Amino acid sequence: MIILSFAGGPNAVHERTFEIFPEGMHDGAAVLLKDGEVVAAIEQERLDRLKHSNKRPFDAIRRCLETAGIDIREVDQFAFHSAQSTWNTRLADYALTHFDAQLPLDARVLIRALVHQELGVLMPEDQPVFVGHHLSHAVSAMAMSGFEDSLVLTLDGQGDEIAGLVVDAHGLDFDVLFTLPYANSLGFFYRGIIHYLGYTMFDEYKVMGLAPYGDPGQFEALFKTFYTLEPEGRFTIHSERYRSLLEVTAPRRSQEPVTQVHKDIAAALQQALEEMAFHLLRHYRRQTGHRNLCFAGGVAHNCTLNGKILASGLFDDVFVQPAAHDAGCALGAGLYVHHLMNGRMKKAAKVSRLRHVYWGTDLGTAEAIGAELRPWSLLLDVERSPDICAEAARLLAGGQILGWAQGRSEFGPRALGNRSIIGDPRPAENKDLINAMVKKREAYRPFAPSVLQERVHDFFDLPPGVDELPFMVFTVNVREDKRELLGAVTHVDGSARIQTVSRETNERFWRLIHAFGELTGVPVLLNTSFNNNVEPIVDSVEDAVHCFLTTQLHALAVGDFLVRKKDVPRDAYLQLFPVLPPYVELLQARGFSPEDGGWRSQYAVARTTGGERSVSPRMFELLSAVDGTRTLADLAAAQGLSAEERLAVVEEALELWARRLILLRPEARAQ
Repeated sequence: MIILSFAGGPNAVHERTFEIFPEGMHDGAAVLLKDGEVVAAIEQERLDRLKHSNKRPFDAIRRCLETAGIDIREVDQFAFHSAQSTWNTRLADYALTHFDAQLPLDARVLIRALVHQELGVLMPEDQPVFVGHHLSHAVSAMAMSGFEDSLVLTLDGQGDEIAGLVVDAHGLDFDVLFTLPYANSLGFFYRGIIHYLGYTMFDEYKVMGLAPYGDPGQFEALFKTFYTLEPEGRFTIHSERYRSLLEVTAPRRSQEPVTQVHKDIAAALQQALEEMAFHLLRHYRRQTGHRNLCFAGGVAHNCTLNGKILASGLFDDVFVQPAAHDAGCALGAGLYVHHLMNGRMKKAAKVSRLRHVYWGTDLGTAEAIGAELRPWSLLLDVERSPDICAEAARLLAGGQILGWAQGRSEFGPRALGNRSIIGDPRPAENKDLINAMVKKREAYRPFAPSVLQERVHDFFDLPPGVDELPFMVFTVNVREDKRELLGAVTHVDGSARIQTVSRETNERFWRLIHAFGELTGVPVLLNTSFNNNVEPIVDSVEDAVHCFLTTQLHALAVGDFLVRKKDVPRDAYLQLFPVLPPYVELLQARGFSPEDGGWRSQYAVARTTGGERSVSPRMFELLSAVDGTRTLADLAAAQGLSAEERLAVVEEALELWARRLILLRPEARAQ
């Protein structure tokens, strides 16, 4: 049986028309299952290049079908994550406030119409199967855990108007023990507080990294007024009391410095989250007697919480679904339909432990990769290496920072050695170096180590019986005698969010780390996601080249090829072809200018997901003429620009390219 499961919103990439789920539909994805096994899975953001994309997931659907070599007409069942009733309610609400809306009021009708429009097929009238948000989260964990019996916990902001589930699972036969109401959402509790610290949606992980710099005791008493622990694992959150933070400090604006007060608030927030989560877990651990825990939902990406659960001894084993956020719901919905259709949900089905998530785009053969790199010869030196792992290890040991793109991309938010930026984990200054070169992110945020699985105990303190943590979802302590050695990946509290790498699941990444260990005695690498601060993790060869050319990475290893930048004059970039991504718009408006006390025209490039960048009138005119078939030089000549003005165009174009508001390509590609 072939099942196609997907999640996402109703907008096309170029649209911002149907915002029926403002902030409530994000991280769209598609998953393809064949006889219950994942054969392809990818997030929409990797393809439309919009972080946390809430767009229609049809790029992801097409990529899954292409990767698996399956025609859409071969699909037996379609699954969609979310309750149909939730979508119907939101569609009705939207229609009441948007009288010109062209949306049907039935979610199944809408999704069937979109599939027909995008893919040219009519689904059966009873398709897709709708699977509730938190049920999808729960099944994504329990069906991948390898546990015969487990307690299952899901926690996030909200989905289908609830904020979590506690499930008693025996194989894939389960009973829901508790539903966490929306008003007591731990996800919204965390997000509600981080707004006072100058952070917004999707910034929760930043505050988690900030917390170890603070003292939770400074505001522990205050935070205890924000919630009440109750019998039977329950708690009530008092969001109306958050405003008392105003008595401590004024809300921080996003660009203002982070002070010790902010760090102490972050620490108290993390402690409060952990106290409520453990209160819930301890009760249901006692009630069910389960010794295994499955965990999913956005809160399950709080690696500090996960590490404390693992180390607590409350459970013998803990499985955190590595794509625990909403993209993982596409996985869970498909697995639910597979087991439901096979009649296995009502008996204790044996499940296998998840070994890897390399389910995305395959970079292809060496010949295919070489063909994609050759057109970049104006800017890049490309050499096929007889042993890319050995050569990359030598560069890393010599202090270089590399982009590393291999094989199939990872499903989920973590770079696990196939779309990674890698560096030497030893010099503490490498953290600042990578931030300056690529990430442009907060200096307090830690980088993760990837370590050979067979050597993990030499460098990290894992709980008894734990020998592998392959998904970078647990924080553990770096061994005290190794903390100074691993200066670039040891956080201020002596912890690290580790990935163990086995030869069985990723031989090439294992060989790279092994080769680095042979040279340095340290079989560990600094591993962070291969992207800059404005884009999702790279997926294709082209994505990797764009990121490489717009950052200060020293070299790029893609497949068997080692790629370096040529030292070219600025005017060489005039030979590139500018392209406007489908997610941008050119905006022109009249606005008041306080500088000259009058009205003037203003120009910008904007994303359909929000955010814009001002551009010069000259660049606006040039971009308005972009069609993918003319170089920057051609477009500048059409405007009659001088040599000096052309160089100014190059500088502005490079800045827009770095922000992915335009793309520059070496060959013509009509838009």
